[in-house]
Parts: sequence; C-alpha cells; structure tokens
Amino acid sequence: MVELTCPGKLESILLCTDGSPASQGAVNAALALARACGAKLFALIVIEVNPEFEAQAPDLIIQVEKEVLAPIQAEAAGLGVLLETRTRRCLVASSAIVQEADDIKPDMIVMGRHGRSGLARLMMGSVTARVIGHSPYNVLVVPREAALSFNRLLVASDGSSYSDAAFREALAMTKEGGGHLLAVVVAREEAEFPMTLELTDRLQHEANRQGVPLETVMLQGQADDAIVQTAVKNQVNLIIMGSHGRTGLTRLLMGSVTERTIGQAPCPVLVVKRF
Repeated sequence: MVELTCPGKLESILLCTDGSPASQGAVNAALALARACGAKLFALIVIEVNPEFEAQAPDLIIQVEKEVLAPIQAEAAGLGVLLETRTRRCLVASSAIVQEADDIKPDMIVMGRHGRSGLARLMMGSVTARVIGHSPYNVLVVPREAALSFNRLLVASDGSSYSDAAFREALAMTKEGGGHLLAVVVAREEAEFPMTLELTDRLQHEANRQGVPLETVMLQGQADDAIVQTAVKNQVNLIIMGSHGRTGLTRLLMGSVTERTIGQAPCPVLVVKRF
C-alpha cells in the first residue's frame, strides 16, 4: 500500500468497482486515500441485471458480491479504514452510481478508467464517462496499473470557469501536500498566443499570491496530446482538470479534451466538478 499525505479535507470517499482487473488501481487509490485522510470509505458494487436474470440466478449475484467486496473488506480492516459496503442491482450502472453519490455526498468519487466490458482503446469506459458527466462530485479516475501520489501535480488550464476550479483545487492540494505543481496552457494556433500568455501570467500571479511555487508551460498543438506528453516528460503523478473547456457545451457529458486526456494518461486524473 502506497503511503500518502492527505491532499486536503476528505471525510468520505466513494469507491466504485466491479471487481475487474481494470478497477484495481482505483481500489488501491481509494484505500490509500481513506487511510491517509482518516476518511470513511464507501465501496459500491453495481451489478447490471434485468429482473428476469436476478430471479433466475440469485446465488450467482451473491457470489459476485462476495468475490468483489470481501478482499476490499479484508484490506480495509488491515489498514484501519472505516468501510461501508453497498450493492446496487440495476439496469444502468452509471445512474445507480450517481444516485448513491447523491445519498452519500462524498468528497470524492474514485473509479477505474474501464470496467469489465471496457475495450482497450484511447477513451474511457462509458460508465465512468457518464458518472463524470452527471454527478456534481469530483471524480478521480485511476488507470489499472497506476499508483496514486501527490508529489508531482499537473493542472491543465484554458481560462474557463471549469479549469479555474481545477486550478484552485490544484493550488490547495499543493499547499496541503507540499508537492510540485506544473500548469500547462495550450494554444491551438499562433493567434491564441496573446490569450494563453495572459492566462499563464494570471495563473502565476495567483500562485504567487497564495505562496505556492508554480512552474508554467505554454505549448501549441492539440490540447490533450500536449497535456499527456508533458505529464509523461515530467513524470507527473496526477493530472487535475475541469470537466469542460472554454466551449463548455452542456449537451456533452464532458469536454472532449478531458475525455481524451483521461483515455491516454498514464497516471490518475482528477476531474474537478465544483466551481
């Protein structure tokens, strides 16, 4: 288990898992966070079934619950983490997760990038995408093999209210945990340079005002590629970003840059929803 410094005030964490190998990184991260912060951990397993199947195979569903939750219960007990387990049987997993989150009101939701049906492609699973899109709570998306750390943070900003919220979260986490913070601003074309330079100066000024050391990088190109490449180059442990960018279309579950970044990132990504 990775030893973490609590990145802020976290009193309750909702872990969503289906027991697949793809969700193991999320399980590890949620347990480590709960231990570091002294937070209560809610472990939720959602089983997508129709009423006919549930009536025909109740024993199978119970077995799945035991296989998924028992290891988490054992590890939580060993770490001294207060754990409450919940199971939901439903037709649409994302809706059930959002409903449970509304009941629990967690400080953070922790999920894997893919579930059991997740295809090995450069996008995230539909359940994770829908939870991010429909829940008002911050969501930490953890790739299968990724370990959570707050030593080197990257925050992506485009000047939108969503990314401003992510920047505030990144400053608070850096101040609390004492890590290194890197801010990335990406111009799609040369005509955007004056705007991105102004944004970079604004971020630096706010960081200086709060006494948080900040390194800024201004790049040109496709935003998600630039963010991921910078994260890899600088061995970043966590990417922090808003759920939408400047276009912020409400018809979308989330911005395309955020979705593509999550799909390609080698490290966990925290999607900040509050602003």
